[in-house]
Amino acid sequence: MSEALSVHPEIVTTHDVHHDEHGGGHHKETFISKYIFSMDHKTIGKQFLITGIIWAIIGGLFSVLFRLQLGYPDQSFPILETFFGHWAKGGQIQPEFYYALVTMHGTVLVFFVLTAGLSGTFANILIPLQIGARDMASPMLNMLSYWFFFLASVIMLSSLFIQTGPASGGWTIYPPLSALGQASDGSKLGMDLWLVSMAMFIVSSLLGGLNYISTILNMRTKGMSMTRMPLTIWAMFFTAVLGVLSFPVLLSGAILLLFDRNLGTSFFLSDIVVNGEVLPNEGGSAILFQHLFWFLGHPEVYIILLPAMGMVSEIMSVNSRKPIFGYMAMLGSLFAIAILAFLVWAHHMFVTGLNPFLGSIFVLLTLLIAVPSAIKVFNWLTTLWRGNIRFTPAMLFAIGFVSLFISGGLTGIFLGNSTIDIHLHDTMFVVAHFHIVMGVASFFGMFAGVYHWFPKMFGRYLNNTLGYIHFWVTMVGAYLIFWPMHYEGLAGMPRRYLDKSGWVSFNQFGDLDKMITVVSIIVFAVQLMFVFNFFYSIFKGRKVTTQNPWGANTLEWTTPIRPGHGNWVGEIPEVHRWPYDYGKDGRDFIPQTEPIGANESKH
Repeated sequence: MSEALSVHPEIVTTHDVHHDEHGGGHHKETFISKYIFSMDHKTIGKQFLITGIIWAIIGGLFSVLFRLQLGYPDQSFPILETFFGHWAKGGQIQPEFYYALVTMHGTVLVFFVLTAGLSGTFANILIPLQIGARDMASPMLNMLSYWFFFLASVIMLSSLFIQTGPASGGWTIYPPLSALGQASDGSKLGMDLWLVSMAMFIVSSLLGGLNYISTILNMRTKGMSMTRMPLTIWAMFFTAVLGVLSFPVLLSGAILLLFDRNLGTSFFLSDIVVNGEVLPNEGGSAILFQHLFWFLGHPEVYIILLPAMGMVSEIMSVNSRKPIFGYMAMLGSLFAIAILAFLVWAHHMFVTGLNPFLGSIFVLLTLLIAVPSAIKVFNWLTTLWRGNIRFTPAMLFAIGFVSLFISGGLTGIFLGNSTIDIHLHDTMFVVAHFHIVMGVASFFGMFAGVYHWFPKMFGRYLNNTLGYIHFWVTMVGAYLIFWPMHYEGLAGMPRRYLDKSGWVSFNQFGDLDKMITVVSIIVFAVQLMFVFNFFYSIFKGRKVTTQNPWGANTLEWTTPIRPGHGNWVGEIPEVHRWPYDYGKDGRDFIPQTEPIGANESKH
């Protein structure tokens, strides 16, 4: 249909009229072909978003449950036994199941929500709409990328319902714990399901990433040169490149780990003794797995952050009514971050016996990544400077992203120095750092994107009052939860322990942990309010009546309010200018489709 639309728009229109006269007919799309096995990039984006929201509720709920344990280690909660049976005997989470909760929380939020939910949603929805394409380069592969993600979700979810429980080796799944089924219940079938699920997930990411790259390079509309693309598209492009180059490395690690577990190989095992029994495995290296994992794991941080950075840049420019400051510098910094992301993975491994000279090189490269990050922050702040700012919920979340990126990024300078990191490694300081800079900040970018593009997705607005409550409680709550953890980490408090009350040195933090637990419950409740707002507004929200409700310049606002498959009726518009002509020559905004006037100053 998209081909027919682009070649003979009048044929499609006639066909539609003809089919309406006969009250439907066999040409009409069924519910299954339109909403389930859809090849329309917008529907696929919504599928990614809604699946991501469901996973976010599950992953967030896990964190609330183990925060209960951390905040009140000496109390029992009968409701836990009701939910989890023998995993929470007497209303207290058992040590082994606690580790499984932490593992699933990390896995779900890093991969299924902030990778698939963020990139899968906004790359799908925005790339064809903002570059002027009817759809993705391969709609079929695009549909498959969602269904591989869905399959990965089903396999991961099923591991919660087996007798031995889900994987429990931390979200990093380090061997030898993860390679030996006899090591613990969480290393049995649940671990195999985790590895198979991640393999399916990686196939999904590769199908999506290759599609995004080929669409951006080959399917831009007339006049849409690379330097006229919105920063969102550049961010999605670099994100897809990072994913295509780094995800296969984790795939190889996961498959080799499956071999070690089930086929008797020794890629990651050597000289292991379990309960007095010497295992025959020789010659493997558990450190090799860490290299494979973190070669994906560090680019993964930016696979999560870059789409949020791109969307925040766009939303700030639109709602400041000003051109983005330093467009080419923003592009250069995105490129530099993408390159450096591949050169810093061993800063996660300073305590593995890494050669100190090699460590010093990784320290230098890690601290270098602060330069492009600082350029981006400077450009966001100067975009805001003296702007005519509209504080929409999307804009507030965008500004919140910058705040979190600055404060979370500064603590990364501590961890990037190997000498300080040896003291802080595997303490609550690390938890605080990456939750603020990667977890919460990326969620803020995602929320900003949902509030801003919701009218384009569903033809309705989200409720603004609920949006403001959502922002302020989440913003204050995020800092109240994660900022105090830095102090716990500086005092040496380890992460992933379910009860620290037995340590005299950490007793002083008991009340602080209670406060963090209470705040995390409140923040989780507010996320449920956002979920209500989201689903309620799809059906009952205030209807969008204008094509371009935010007064933005980019191409997606030139489509109908509820665009069909093919996006534009008739010809795809031609592009004549960059996407940030705000407040120029006495005009509030000038869309990209408007030709440059004879007396107009060129960008």
